[in-house]
Amino acid sequence: MPPEPAANCPELLYLHDPLCGWCYGLSPAISQMQADFAGRLDVSVLCGGMVVGSDAGPIANSWDYIRQALAEVETVTGVQFGDAFRTLGETGTYRYDSEPPSRAIVAFRHITQDPAQTVAFAHAVQQALFRDGHDLNEAATYEPLLARFGVNAGEFARRWAAPETAQAARQEFAAVARIGVQGFPTTVVRIGEQGYVLARGYQPYEQLRAGLEQLLRETI
Repeated sequence: MPPEPAANCPELLYLHDPLCGWCYGLSPAISQMQADFAGRLDVSVLCGGMVVGSDAGPIANSWDYIRQALAEVETVTGVQFGDAFRTLGETGTYRYDSEPPSRAIVAFRHITQDPAQTVAFAHAVQQALFRDGHDLNEAATYEPLLARFGVNAGEFARRWAAPETAQAARQEFAAVARIGVQGFPTTVVRIGEQGYVLARGYQPYEQLRAGLEQLLRETI
């Protein structure tokens, strides 16, 4: 789990998965909320393990569904999926597995101890796949992403490959499951000891913002 937010500061938990196209569509809104609610709200990202274990495998296994969803995600959210990602899908051999990119996000969080930067890194990871068609199963994919945040690539690679990081990722998947998440993305606001579901699934920024403002008015 990410570090606790500052005392008396509400926290938005962005429950996502690196392979979730609707999460890719929501990430710009999450970034906007970070900017607009700076000083009033901490934002953290958690990985849910959407495609792991026996569900992981060649992207060909789910490409028909993914391909049909791309146009809807683009139309509703305004994000774009790159031709390189579509080529990965059409080729069919790319291993679709949430654990390697989730380990990357966990490793980044452990190194930086910075939840806000981790949210930005998680978005960069999704762009690497969905926009640029890069292989999230390879440590080298993350090197240019890390450079933006000043993170040492060697330290990251060691942590990414470490068994304890894989264990931490699995524990994070279990923690998200205990929250009761049934789909991604889900946004939860934690105020003190209480958690409030802000949205299940994608919502436009203005709708999220209005819901958050109302929640903060009613609970603080």
